[in-house]
Amino acid sequence: MACPRCDATLVAFAVPPPLREHAPAPTTAICARCLRTFAADGSGEAVDVAAGSESGDPDFSVVDPAFPDGEAGVALALVCGHLESFALNRTSIEALVEHAERSGADVFAFLERLDAPDAAFDLDRRRAALLDAL
Repeated sequence: MACPRCDATLVAFAVPPPLREHAPAPTTAICARCLRTFAADGSGEAVDVAAGSESGDPDFSVVDPAFPDGEAGVALALVCGHLESFALNRTSIEALVEHAERSGADVFAFLERLDAPDAAFDLDRRRAALLDAL
């Protein structure tokens, strides 16, 4: 299915229990263009679950090759979904960034490599705000 906001591809993924309080639903989807996140488990927008790797991890390379695998990738996908309103979502963003780092991601390198010219937020401004906050 397509993003309800911009009609681009959605990548669905299971949200691990430690991250669920920061997700729209236990199964969430991220838009490959605008980087918004949506519930994907029947409680919100219906989407097709994208095929993951052999390990069962979602294939975030459809969104951007900068995404890491595993829980770090899930945490960073959720971060992207919160960046549209940094001020309102700061607590979740900080918790998700910490989780991504504990899961082995280099968050600053990810933010530098992330290429999303059609994101629902100003990526350069959010990078600067994240660097200042963290």
